[in-house]
Amino acid sequence: MKVIVFIGILFVFAVGCQEKKKPIQPRSFTTVVAEPILEDSTLSIRAIDIMDVNSVAFAANNNTYGLYSISKDEVLRSQVNQDSLSLEFRSMANNGVDVFIMSVGSPGLLFKTGDAGKMELVYKEDDPKTFYDSMEFWNTNEGIAIGDATDDCLSIIITRDGGNTWTKLSCDLLPNGMANEGAFAASNTNIAIVGDQTWVATTMGRVYYSPDKGHTWKVYDTPIVKKKETEGIYSMDFYDALNGLAIGGDYTQPDQNTANKIRTKDGGKTWELVGANKGPGYRSCVQYVPNREGKELVAIGFKGIDFSNDGGSSWNHLSDEGFYTIRFLNDSVAYAAGRGRISKLTFKE
Repeated sequence: MKVIVFIGILFVFAVGCQEKKKPIQPRSFTTVVAEPILEDSTLSIRAIDIMDVNSVAFAANNNTYGLYSISKDEVLRSQVNQDSLSLEFRSMANNGVDVFIMSVGSPGLLFKTGDAGKMELVYKEDDPKTFYDSMEFWNTNEGIAIGDATDDCLSIIITRDGGNTWTKLSCDLLPNGMANEGAFAASNTNIAIVGDQTWVATTMGRVYYSPDKGHTWKVYDTPIVKKKETEGIYSMDFYDALNGLAIGGDYTQPDQNTANKIRTKDGGKTWELVGANKGPGYRSCVQYVPNREGKELVAIGFKGIDFSNDGGSSWNHLSDEGFYTIRFLNDSVAYAAGRGRISKLTFKE
């Protein structure tokens, strides 16, 4: 595997294998302990990526990106200097070789790590409507980023050469878009990937689906609240090819929880409301706890942290600590980022 330079440090990415486990009993987390990793009131951090067991990458506003070394308990930070622009990064992904970060707004700029130890620009989009929201990779060579519509369809760019070049899909290859359809750049979790299958969540409460790594697409409606421009799906995760959960609501009325959580058991073709009038209102990110058979989930947002051990039907509020996004290191430890901070979260029964 190619060794890359990221903020002046060498990383080797390894892919681990998970063994099948016997059926497990869902746990009942009652507390979560937050330990500060980075505190900086000037930063807003909505994109983090656990790259291996020892490193967590992040991207933020103020042109800033960086890396936290778990073993050294050390944060390294750097900045992208591009034409004196003030850049805010809300999308981040890695393909096992390079790290990619993308800015919101116009121009949309996508960078990747290079062997020279600095970020290299690999894609630029100048349309005034440009606003990219999320990014993921299927494998080393193929990746996807999605954004708000600039024409009559969702903006989707794809790479097939390891991120060196990116191509925007024409609207005739995508389902018809809706007026002002886009995605919320709240936590870099609008895209879910399982194998070759891909799901994309939008502001209109719709889920785009591709069975073949972005070559063909369908779109499905959902019952999530979506009447206002501040409503829709903010975050989505799939545990496997059939089971997924999405969350959202209205960040301007964050306590409303009637129709802000939806679940699928058939790969995104149909969705049902869950936890109506129960559990969290608006949350910006939801993630399945790894290796827990799709029963355990954590939802996070500026109003706090919530946990479900029954696939999203019921929820337990664990903390008022506010964050924007979360990624799990294992089944009990995660890293979360938000306004002015990154923290290590340890979940306990």
